[in-house]
Amino acid sequence: MDTINDFFSLLSSLLWGWPMIVLLLGTHVFLTLRLGIPQRKLLTGIRLSVQKDKDAPGDVSQFGALATALAATIGTGNIVGVATAVALGGPGAVLWCWLTGIFGMATKYAEGLLAVKYRVRGEDGRTYGGPMYALERGLGMKWLALLFAVFTALASFGIGCTVQANSIALLANETFGVPTWVVGLFVCVLTALVIMGGVRAIARVCTVLVPFMAALYVLGCVVILVLNGEYVWPALQLIVTSAFNPSAAGGGFVGATVMMAARYGIARGLFSNESGMGSAPIVAAAAKTRNPVRQALVSSTGTFWDTVVICALTGMVLVSSILAYPDISYADGATLTKMAFSKIPYVGAPLLAFGILTFAFSTILGWSYYGESAVNYIEHQRHNRFYRILYIVALFFGSIISLDIIWNIADCMNALMAIPNLVALLLLSGVAARETKKYLWGGRLDEDMPEE
Repeated sequence: MDTINDFFSLLSSLLWGWPMIVLLLGTHVFLTLRLGIPQRKLLTGIRLSVQKDKDAPGDVSQFGALATALAATIGTGNIVGVATAVALGGPGAVLWCWLTGIFGMATKYAEGLLAVKYRVRGEDGRTYGGPMYALERGLGMKWLALLFAVFTALASFGIGCTVQANSIALLANETFGVPTWVVGLFVCVLTALVIMGGVRAIARVCTVLVPFMAALYVLGCVVILVLNGEYVWPALQLIVTSAFNPSAAGGGFVGATVMMAARYGIARGLFSNESGMGSAPIVAAAAKTRNPVRQALVSSTGTFWDTVVICALTGMVLVSSILAYPDISYADGATLTKMAFSKIPYVGAPLLAFGILTFAFSTILGWSYYGESAVNYIEHQRHNRFYRILYIVALFFGSIISLDIIWNIADCMNALMAIPNLVALLLLSGVAARETKKYLWGGRLDEDMPEE
């Protein structure tokens, strides 16, 4: 087992090394320019996300699709992950993380566009789409589409299922003293009540849970920033200067370099918002939308909320806390996060615990749909119920066992998902550009797309 763990640990470090970071960030920048900087239409995307596209084909509302995608992307990485980036790369990592979100919006836009463009109606009457359908229908690469589906299905049991259940169980045990097996059973029952209803039930829960948990977490961050008021501007200055001169941060960050700040900030941003990974377009394809560009704009707002807002707020909280409390420990991300939130009298620790618990649970719901859709593609909508049962069983075991090897395997599967998806994005960028020119820059955003 140790040998297997070492293998996947090495493979993970290779897959998520500089080549992958350069490939993902390069794709973000390329698509930003190729599509005419669709980030300019952020406010339009936000407006469309809360509107219903009446009589449009699809299974869930545009907001339901966005909320489900956000449920999967807004996770513990937004809290502890950002803190880890700061601890390893210095305060400047926050700026690199933020820039990744800005450029990543174009990639998320393109993913959503292609998902709707190449989606299909299944034998069960449901709408299916995502990178596997873009690869098959847009490029004729059925073999690569199958590889993506396999990697996605495997990843769903890792990062989306067992590791999230493990985080919930350990946190509940440490904070409230509840046995991990009890927590595991509770999470299994709660998840089963939702995912057995399919994408519509998942979307309904996520449309309530995601705004609530995000708003509560943002409120906590704002309270900390108010408490750290006099250090907010110095923190912002430090984030910007140390992104290019890490030694300016002083203290324990003296040994940090620009490469370290960029590496950890960019990697955390990429991993947090999943732009380029190919997961979010799976649910974007189920949205009720009259043309691909409308949902593309809505999808791009997911990266904005996840990274540009929540990750940036987290970073400001952490850096301002380091300045406000010189004795605070930033040796590791988890300790730094706990100490920052503990500065809120009485409710700080429970608020952080609630944030991590809800973020992890929402990730479980979102990834259950991603994995099920991947299995549906492989098996042609024949094993939905079997997958859901297996997913719930995996949740329980994830709650009670050590998951070092699962983390490493999950990291590998996520990276392997990104590669076929990036192939689709780059080779079909011309299609995305034509659709964008027609509907977005041509002023035809309210026009229905032709039936294929």
